Amino acid sequence: QVRLVESGGGSVQSGGSLRLSCEVSEGSYNNYLMGWFRQVPGKEREGVAAFQEDVSKILYADFATGRFTISHDAAKNTVYLQMDRLTPEDTAVYYCAAASWTIALTMTSIRAADFAYWGQGTQVTVSS
Repeated sequence: QVRLVESGGGSVQSGGSLRLSCEVSEGSYNNYLMGWFRQVPGKEREGVAAFQEDVSKILYADFATGRFTISHDAAKNTVYLQMDRLTPEDTAVYYCAAASWTIALTMTSIRAADFAYWGQGTQVTVSS
């Protein structure tokens, strides 16, 4: 089954940027709906961004629109999340996830329940 490994998390000051990477193995990312999620202790995992290349689907959560950008590199089989103008409210563990590409055909929101495969997560901490 597909394997996902995140990297790129760390600590940054408010207003700064980070780029998260999700290296995909045992499969190609363009065969899946790929998503980024985040979670803070005591709260549910929330969708950040998702895309499926073959059906030209891309979605962002409202808080991510205009600040975060999801992208990909076919040669590296890697999906990225560029995060700009970070605030302390963006502090969370960020997860990469994969789902059946067919979900992209009808999805209107990024739901964790739709995603079957998950990475281990990478911590992002934004200080004020």
